[in-house]
Amino acid sequence: MLSRVAPWLASRRDAPDPAGIFVRTLDDRDTPALTSLAQQDPVANVFILAHLHGTGTAAPTSGGAGVIGVFDDGILTGACWAGANLVPVQLNPAFAPLVAEAANSSGRRYASAFGPADAVLALNAELTELGHHAHEVRADQPLMVIDGPPRVPPHPGLVHGDLADFDRILPACAAMFEEEVGYSPYLGGREFYSRRVEGLIRQGHSLVHLNEAREVVFKAELGAVTEDVTQVQGVWMNPAFRGQGLSAAYMAAVVEKAQQVAPMTSLYVNGFNTRARSTYERVGFRQVGTFATVLF
Repeated sequence: MLSRVAPWLASRRDAPDPAGIFVRTLDDRDTPALTSLAQQDPVANVFILAHLHGTGTAAPTSGGAGVIGVFDDGILTGACWAGANLVPVQLNPAFAPLVAEAANSSGRRYASAFGPADAVLALNAELTELGHHAHEVRADQPLMVIDGPPRVPPHPGLVHGDLADFDRILPACAAMFEEEVGYSPYLGGREFYSRRVEGLIRQGHSLVHLNEAREVVFKAELGAVTEDVTQVQGVWMNPAFRGQGLSAAYMAAVVEKAQQVAPMTSLYVNGFNTRARSTYERVGFRQVGTFATVLF
């Protein structure tokens, strides 16, 4: 039987319970083990692999985000990123009670949990018992990939975002965010979200088409990037241009750009969004798993 653990502290290494299973915050020494664990599924775990690629360490960030590791007889068998969001990594749902209590003990409030559906939904059930109440649960989000050329011709107008167009791109990003989650990304302050969008543009991970009137017609981002996989996020079509059959060509162009960075392109989509799923399938995406997202 799994035992619950004391509060999660970055400097603490909790002793294993009698069954040999315990959790603790990972540090720099755990980087190889976390990398190996995440590489068991480089598509589902692209978020944490991109973080490791960018920072080179599993240690907590300067902002206090870290990785909760689950150990069985000293071997890392599962993990969960705990920052603004919770993101499980190869996490057996049976270990959700341990991870949820560790996450709760940090005192942090989480905006969401996302990742493989079985782990996310198990975490949500435990977090609910601990007082973290979701305002929306999206339990069925097909995880889709394409690793060959798109099946439809790409739209020639899609380009990498330019900082000169930041004041046009930012409102489009904010509009997408509000449509997707139901509230403004500026609620916690405009500066943080603006820096995020600016960073994506600087990295070459913002993809956008502006028409002659300098309106954003379509935009998307490569939200997580490794040498093997990119994860497309923030797909948005300006409402004034919807219903014109443009989406497939734009998504084909996204794939074309993304495959200049990594051979496999991934995304996850709400299961109820049948129109988007149909577009992605037309382009050549296929389902390889199921994600879930919990919005707190």
